[in-house]
Amino acid sequence: MRRPVAALVATAFFAAAPGTTAGLVPWLITGWRLPDGGTPWRVAQGLGVVLIVVGLVPPVHAFAAFVRAGGTPMPLTPTQHLVVTGFNRHLRNPMYAGLILVIAGQALLFRNGWLILWAAVFWATTASFVRWYEEPALAQQFGAEYRTYRHHVPAWYPRLSPWTARPDQET
Repeated sequence: MRRPVAALVATAFFAAAPGTTAGLVPWLITGWRLPDGGTPWRVAQGLGVVLIVVGLVPPVHAFAAFVRAGGTPMPLTPTQHLVVTGFNRHLRNPMYAGLILVIAGQALLFRNGWLILWAAVFWATTASFVRWYEEPALAQQFGAEYRTYRHHVPAWYPRLSPWTARPDQET
């Protein structure tokens, strides 16, 4: 897929998928209404803003990496090569993990426990999708390359040092 087309499709998909997960659903839950509160809540809200900003970095970076590779994260328009750059060298699911951080940050910002529940539902849903669809599809598409990557890079907690593929790492 040509990069301009990949960029357009990825942008639309980003607005639809992460936009719904970390935008529309939290808005429906909170109405973006900030609660009143004293200093301790302001500190928690500040931490929430930090989590939101930090959580947005991996999905945005990953979408850009997929476009550079000539595809998108959307299963209908994948890349031809396994994308193992940036945050994907530390964590197999940086987009999902980042969005969970965004939702957790929103829970602090809006002081809303329903958002914690939404984060848990989102994680359970994506973990199931990853386990039962995404991992088998990637193993079928990329074979030994994906199995090696999966062996060396955790799904839900980051490696401290970035993983680099080497020919001697075949599993």
